[in-house]
Amino acid sequence: MKNYEIMFILRPTLSEDEVKEVVKTFSKIIKDNGSKVTEEKSLGQKELAYEIKDFKSGYYYLFEVESKDDKAIKEFDRLALINKDIIRHLITKI
Repeated sequence: MKNYEIMFILRPTLSEDEVKEVVKTFSKIIKDNGSKVTEEKSLGQKELAYEIKDFKSGYYYLFEVESKDDKAIKEFDRLALINKDIIRHLITKI
């Protein structure tokens, strides 16, 4: 089993319900591709060190993922790049 940490930043203009929906959607993407989210943390809204896509702050989230292969990680990466609500993401293999 391989372990990954996925940190992503959501647009600050989203409502609380929209934030929960995006997190739920991406958690489901990981589960549907044969991996398991072992821990899910909301790190709250924080100021960014520099502007990203004209935003000065964002909602930070952290997923800890356990996976047999990298299929779910690649799918998360692909969809996070397309999604307009995620302004930045980082995937780290532990």
